[in-house]
Amino acid sequence: MVTAATAVPLRAAYDAAHGGRWTSLRGGGREWLWRGPEPGRHEVRPDDAFVDAGGLEECLPTVRGRPDHGEVWSRPWRTAGPGTAVIERPTFVLTRRITDSAGVVVADYRLAADPGHRFVWAAHALLNLSPSARLDAPAGTPTRLHPEAAALLPPGTWPTDAPWLGGAWPAPAGLTLDTFGTDDGTALGAVLLDCPRVQVIDGVDRLTLALECADQPRSTALWRNLGGWPETGPYRSIGVEPMLGAAFDLADAGPTDAAVVPPAGEVAWRLTISAHRIP
Repeated sequence: MVTAATAVPLRAAYDAAHGGRWTSLRGGGREWLWRGPEPGRHEVRPDDAFVDAGGLEECLPTVRGRPDHGEVWSRPWRTAGPGTAVIERPTFVLTRRITDSAGVVVADYRLAADPGHRFVWAAHALLNLSPSARLDAPAGTPTRLHPEAAALLPPGTWPTDAPWLGGAWPAPAGLTLDTFGTDDGTALGAVLLDCPRVQVIDGVDRLTLALECADQPRSTALWRNLGGWPETGPYRSIGVEPMLGAAFDLADAGPTDAAVVPPAGEVAWRLTISAHRIP
C-alpha cells in the first residue's frame, strides 16, 4: 500500500529594508530556510562584500562575478502594497509580489528594462536540511560543474580556462550531487540546465520549487557546501536556487545563457514553492 503525501501549508516572511531577503519559509512545524553564522547583515551597504546570513537572497543581475550576488541584495527595497516590494536601479526595475494562497507560496516577479538587457536571476535559497536529504531532478539533466569542482576530479579532467564542465545529473563527471551527506570538507556549485522544477526530499518532508517563465532559459543552481567554504571558519550550507539563465556569472554567459528583455521591455516570471509530508 502506497501512502499518499499530504499538503503542508507554507508561510513566507521577508525583509524589504535589507535587500528583500526572505527570512522564513515555514510550515508543519518546520523552518526550511537555514540561518547563517555571519553577523552584520543589517549593516550592509551597497558594494559591500556579501554577508552569508542565510535565508533566500534575490540575486540580480548576476550571482557570482561583480557585484558578488548581484546588485539588489545589499540595497533597501520599497514597499508597494501587501506582499509587494520594488527595487529600482539605473538599468532596471524589479517588482516582486509574494502570496501564500491555500498554503502554497507564490512569488511573482516583473523586471522592466531596455529591450536587449541581459541578466541572470537566482532565488538563492539556503535550506535547513539533514545529512540524509537529497535533491530529486530528472535523470540525465545536462549539468554544469563550476571551477571549484576541479579539485575533486582526476588531474587533467578540467578543460583549460573553461568556466564550467558539463555532465549528466545526478553524477556529472562522476561526482554524485543529488545526496548531501555529512560534512566532508568540500564545496561546489553546479547548474542544472533546462530544469525549472526540482524537489528536495528530507525524511518525511518534501519541498517542491517550480519556476515559470516564457521564452527565457530556466535552470536550477546547486550550492553544496559541506564544510568546505569559506577557507577561514568553514561551515555547512546547502543552496537550491531556481534561476533564469544558465551560468552563475553574467560575464561568462553566452548568447543563450542569460535572460534577455524582449522588445516589450518586460520579463515576468513566477516561483512556486509547496511542501508535502508522508504520514
